[in-house]
Amino acid sequence: MCDDDINDSRREFLKLMALFAGTAALPIQASWAQTNPENTQTKRVRIGYIPITDATPLLVAYQNKLFEKQGLQVDPPILFRSWAQLIEAFLSGSVNVIHLLSPMAVWTRFGSHYPAKIVAWNHVGGSALTVARDINSLKDLGGKQVAIPFWYSIHNVVLQEMLRDSGLSVITKQKGKLAANEVGIIVLPPSDMPPALLSKQISGYLVAEPFNAIAEHLKIGKILRFTGDIWKKHACCVVYMHEKDLQQHPEWSQKVVSSIVEAQLWCRSHRAEVAKLISREHKPRLTPHIHAVISAVVNPNPSQQKLYLTTGAIKHPAWQDHRIDFQPYPFESYTVELIKRMRNTQVEGNPAFLKQLNPTLAARQLVDDRFVKKAIQELGGMKAFGLNEFFTRQEIFQL
Repeated sequence: MCDDDINDSRREFLKLMALFAGTAALPIQASWAQTNPENTQTKRVRIGYIPITDATPLLVAYQNKLFEKQGLQVDPPILFRSWAQLIEAFLSGSVNVIHLLSPMAVWTRFGSHYPAKIVAWNHVGGSALTVARDINSLKDLGGKQVAIPFWYSIHNVVLQEMLRDSGLSVITKQKGKLAANEVGIIVLPPSDMPPALLSKQISGYLVAEPFNAIAEHLKIGKILRFTGDIWKKHACCVVYMHEKDLQQHPEWSQKVVSSIVEAQLWCRSHRAEVAKLISREHKPRLTPHIHAVISAVVNPNPSQQKLYLTTGAIKHPAWQDHRIDFQPYPFESYTVELIKRMRNTQVEGNPAFLKQLNPTLAARQLVDDRFVKKAIQELGGMKAFGLNEFFTRQEIFQL
């Protein structure tokens, strides 16, 4: 990793800001709507994704032909290397179903006024803070740099909460040598994080899997803490769709969401098969990650759980969390709490829009849970996903 990597990440962020600006996005939408008339009978499912385990339900729904089971036509999922590329494709209409970082969904809806909505969660957990092997506590990160995948991410939110709780100051615009009580946060693409850790350009990173498992597999880093052991069963990525599709094609939208929800239910009881389906050894090679790494995330050996309890990577064993799990319902309480915590999270750009939001009202404007509720009920209700039958919960955030 070099300064060019950091500059490239910043350019990606600025590109996203430009794409979401009304003057940039609206002409793209209008042009696409005029040149691509669709009806429910001919409308195709076009999936866009980043090659991380967060995308698992979308990829499994495709691999297991669950969209076809619903009578839908579906194109092969398109892999994107960056959030900017994925969002650009979503704005242009090249893809119409994506997974997106939950804080990014808040930003796009209210910071950029783009008409899209969360229709379900894609998964819960699935992220961790990985550090160099000589780092044994958060305080050891003082004077060092830690990477995240994007400013508007659950990774940034949780990392800053962890650092502040340990008495460390967060620095997002580093201008010189960091003080002993300061931690510099930079944005890097996930694929650049393990090499940066190996070369000691950074001392840690907080990101989605399987990049934490990659560091373990290569023996270049260790997991200091799982985010799901801090914010119980938090969402990282959500299923994001155009609002116009939800309004103009409700039957089609229901079938899309039902396919993804069925995929999540299947994933819960077929973890070994999931690891095979999304590894690079399995055609059509939807991710570049080897089976051993994917399996460590989706279907880990129970002995690993004991190790994490010993090291303190897991401090709440009573929560009985999986390293990554699948539960589609987008609890309102989570979005409300997320918006509140985002207000205290430093980012590049102007986050002033967050202070204007009523968190509860914003959560209801951002999420459309009509389709996911129906899909869950058709598959046996919330109990099928190990939950009580209420569509409410209390958020638990414990450092």
